[in-house]
Amino acid sequence: MSPNIQVNVHSRLTVVSSTPTEPMGQTCALTPIDRAMASHSVHIIFYYRTSPFDKEGRFAMDLDNVRISLSDLLSKYPRMTGRLVRDGDGNWMVKYNDAGVRMFKASVETSIDEWLKFANESDERNLTVWEDMPYGDPTSWSPFHIQLSEFVGGGLAIGLSFTHLLADPTSATLFYKSWTDAERGEPSGHSPPILGLPPLDNTSLSTTTKNTSITKYLQDKSKLAPTSSKTMATSTFKFSNTIIKQCLYKIAEKCPGATPFDYLTALFWLQILKIKSSNAHSPTQSISLCIDARKQLDVPIPMKLFGNALSFSQLSLQNKHVAGDNGLVEAVELVHHHVNAIKKDDIVSMINWLESSHKGMDGAYPEAVQMYGPDLTCVSLEHLMIPKTDSKDEIESLVYDAKFRNNEKPVHVSYRVGKVEGEGLIIIAPSAEGGVARTVTVTLPAEEMAKLCEDPVIMEMEPIMILSGKR
Repeated sequence: MSPNIQVNVHSRLTVVSSTPTEPMGQTCALTPIDRAMASHSVHIIFYYRTSPFDKEGRFAMDLDNVRISLSDLLSKYPRMTGRLVRDGDGNWMVKYNDAGVRMFKASVETSIDEWLKFANESDERNLTVWEDMPYGDPTSWSPFHIQLSEFVGGGLAIGLSFTHLLADPTSATLFYKSWTDAERGEPSGHSPPILGLPPLDNTSLSTTTKNTSITKYLQDKSKLAPTSSKTMATSTFKFSNTIIKQCLYKIAEKCPGATPFDYLTALFWLQILKIKSSNAHSPTQSISLCIDARKQLDVPIPMKLFGNALSFSQLSLQNKHVAGDNGLVEAVELVHHHVNAIKKDDIVSMINWLESSHKGMDGAYPEAVQMYGPDLTCVSLEHLMIPKTDSKDEIESLVYDAKFRNNEKPVHVSYRVGKVEGEGLIIIAPSAEGGVARTVTVTLPAEEMAKLCEDPVIMEMEPIMILSGKR
């Protein structure tokens, strides 16, 4: 019998910062990258096998108690507690008015293990808030939401949801990590945040650099018509440390510096291409790659930046590479070299193009385009892996180091993006096992997803399938 996986939201409140922002009411302009992301929302869920909060006392699992630790931290994040308003030209900016973050409490009618095994993407949506920004006046709407959902047997899911206009997944992950550090009474290396990109000097850009492939890609993307709506489905594949090590070892001679992201991007890209009949007659195949750009943009302490610092670029592959005996190795090599070739000048050029795109339009920026799509898009969270403090050779994940008072790591962390359409989305993230183990979350048209979940090449890697609705 399938478990009852109903989610019931039964409490809500607003968490405000403990120290008012000064000066109250000031506004903060958004960057060109921020504005480009306005079509999307981000949803992150941290799953814990046991609740990190006490059953009774000051730190009981009660919203009034939980918000105590958040209030001090939110004093450093006026971008989260503020509200979206428009300037005289109709462009979005943030008003620092300490209106607060919405927090919800819910209960789930099953255990966390049954949930991860039997729930699907539609069920998981209920663990975070999916609200579109109001079309008219959003001044009473909270751009950030936090939901705490208790499972039968003591498990807990903490879901963050927010408009991509104000932050990227890395910003929210590190805010959350700072919250868990504060709960343990430990200093955080990611707070207070840097609320804005450093000044960008483009005077040294050559004429050829100013029109980079990234800029050309965004120009083409901005001209694309909206894609037809298809029913999309999402599945999550967890690949072990042992399996990924074996895969990287097999290609080490041809591509010695390949990362798990390089390998898994190439693997899923090729297997998805074989499923998509629409690509059969195209001479080349393309994928959009999204990587973190904090280091390239010379942010003084990259992981302190709170906002959007992403680079989108396009990689194309000739059909002969797809069909050849060494297709996977060649694709891994192409991905690896493409990602490593992205430099500061490319991203500065992209930002300059986004900034200049409003000229001739009375100062108003055009409507945001669909950044995650319409072509197949792959997102890297590889930068969230860092060397262990007690070992130079081993790495650990900032994502799974988000531990509360009981020092328990999350058993799973889910990353989702709202309004994904077109060819689909692949998110490659760290995994609870650590090392080179990775979690791959794929969103595709439903018919294609059903085929991918039975793909023999992927199944040969023995992934653990979770949140795939296998009831």
